[in-house]
Amino acid sequence: MRRREFIAMLGGVAVAWPHAARAQQARMPVIGYLGAGSPRPLRDQLAALYRGLKETGYIEGQNVTIEYRWAEGQYERLSGLAAELVQRQVTAIVATGGTTSALAAKAATTTIPIVFTSGTDPIEAGLVASLNRPGGNITGVTFFSDVLDAKRLELLHELVPNVGLIALLVNPNNTRVEAQLRDTQEAAARLGIRLIVLNASNEPEIDTSFAILVREGARALLVASDAFFYSRHNQLVALAARHAVPAIYQLREFTAAGGLMSYGASLAEVYHQAGVYTGRILKGEKPADLPVIQSTKFELVINLKTAKALGVAVSNAIQLLADEVIE
Repeated sequence: MRRREFIAMLGGVAVAWPHAARAQQARMPVIGYLGAGSPRPLRDQLAALYRGLKETGYIEGQNVTIEYRWAEGQYERLSGLAAELVQRQVTAIVATGGTTSALAAKAATTTIPIVFTSGTDPIEAGLVASLNRPGGNITGVTFFSDVLDAKRLELLHELVPNVGLIALLVNPNNTRVEAQLRDTQEAAARLGIRLIVLNASNEPEIDTSFAILVREGARALLVASDAFFYSRHNQLVALAARHAVPAIYQLREFTAAGGLMSYGASLAEVYHQAGVYTGRILKGEKPADLPVIQSTKFELVINLKTAKALGVAVSNAIQLLADEVIE
């Protein structure tokens, strides 16, 4: 082969390589991630999501791309963010952070597959027609977190039985806030507890809520299930410590950050399952045929170091009930 012909052949290969790379990139599926909260508090959960994707053969940056959209606790932004992902023509949408995110994704598209993570009953919320056969373009994982608020109140009362006035912190923008209030107030009536309801949907309102808590003389706090509260779990735990208020939260991450007690599902496992379902959908399975996964394990976690700092005695009976005791 002559030198000139060889150089010409190399030039043709060099031109072909970029075209091949672009073609491969064009074929790469794109996951649209719609998050109601913020990315930083979800580092471990996102790692679990990636693990689930990897188990089905997908690794971000290698054979799948993820487009992230974060509402940062501002739920009114979710509809617009979901519309952006639909306009981007993503292959599938993972909607996390509660029912509000899932509903925004569902309203935005009837064709793009959606995998949700939600703490509510997805049938009651209008997400799916059935747990076994969801129908439509949506399925996911539910961990029934908000229906556990009444149980959390019972656990808090057991830990601090002499407290007659307990504050309940809710996000008024949560689509489930009325049900949360109803269930918790009914539990309070059964236990003979008075509740003061505090509302917060942004950081300054959290600070204001604690000021009201102190002014009204509430001696304990129940933080209702909410994605925004989870995104601000460090702020909530720090304020509870500053005001020496025993508090119970929805997830282990609060207690690991220094909160007194939490009761709820393993969020890492929820995201792992969502990753597996997303990978299966990318391989061709349909959301309508994938049953909604229901979390069945709920963790009671107690931080004894925090209890000691608050002067709260944790009985052996409660410690034996706990799935994890942080010392």
